[in-house]
Amino acid sequence: MIRPLQTALESNHYILSPSLLGALTPSHPGQAVGTLFEQYQAQGYLWLRGFLPRAEVIAFRRHFFSAFRDTGILAAGSDPAEGLWSGQAEDRALAAKRLMEVVRSAAYEAFCLHPRLWQFLDEFLGGPAYLHKRKIIRYTKPSEKSATGAHYDLVYLRGGTDRFCTVWIPIGDCPIEMGGLVYLEGSHARGQALETQFTQQNQALPPEERLSAFNKNMGEQGWISKDLPALAEKFGSRWLVADYEAGDLMIHSPYMIHAATNNLDPQGRLRLSTDIRYQNVRDEIDARWSNHWSLEDML
Repeated sequence: MIRPLQTALESNHYILSPSLLGALTPSHPGQAVGTLFEQYQAQGYLWLRGFLPRAEVIAFRRHFFSAFRDTGILAAGSDPAEGLWSGQAEDRALAAKRLMEVVRSAAYEAFCLHPRLWQFLDEFLGGPAYLHKRKIIRYTKPSEKSATGAHYDLVYLRGGTDRFCTVWIPIGDCPIEMGGLVYLEGSHARGQALETQFTQQNQALPPEERLSAFNKNMGEQGWISKDLPALAEKFGSRWLVADYEAGDLMIHSPYMIHAATNNLDPQGRLRLSTDIRYQNVRDEIDARWSNHWSLEDML
């Protein structure tokens, strides 16, 4: 059951009615890894509650936003761990510079390589876990009207194995209204069918273009659609949502269709999250992901 929401969910100006919403099913991180892998294959995702130490996640949130004190994005005098938006336009060039500095920092690398996480993934992936160097960390302001459209991640990593998984970590509490990831229920099979279709359509393209999420056969930015309500209705499905808390993490299949909703947090907090990709190091690795993420890298 979903608790009563304080506001209607939006994504790219589309409203998600309650009839199109369902609840994500949590999994306990203390279960046997084999059992969790079976759940992952059946659902296309795992929601592992309290997987990381809450205090460490909050500490990294504070560290992250402390780097943005001089950009004008934070409310004056507020604790950076709160991530309270100033309500004013920030220095966008300076904020982008600070973001890229964090992306390349040892602190962020260490956060993504938390010992509990890589040790779990060694077992989950059946061999030594490899963390792709291209790692994405984003903050979202309450004022933003655009959000990530519906997509599945393999379209961006076609140059390697399809046995990777995406780990999405909310860095701080992220109630439904704050606009975390939403998942189209049972869609990992549909993602697989779509990729088979795109593979056939892309056969005549040059090799580089064939791998690209931005080729002529793909949608805007590699997305399936920005219209989340229409997509749910088309597939006779629901968008699954959750009140994420600091310490939770999501693991999802490269074929699982997911998106984000707008940040409508009534407290005016910035949403902060990271999405990173892990795979077995013995499988083929997409070489395009061997550099740090940059804002205009078109991946």
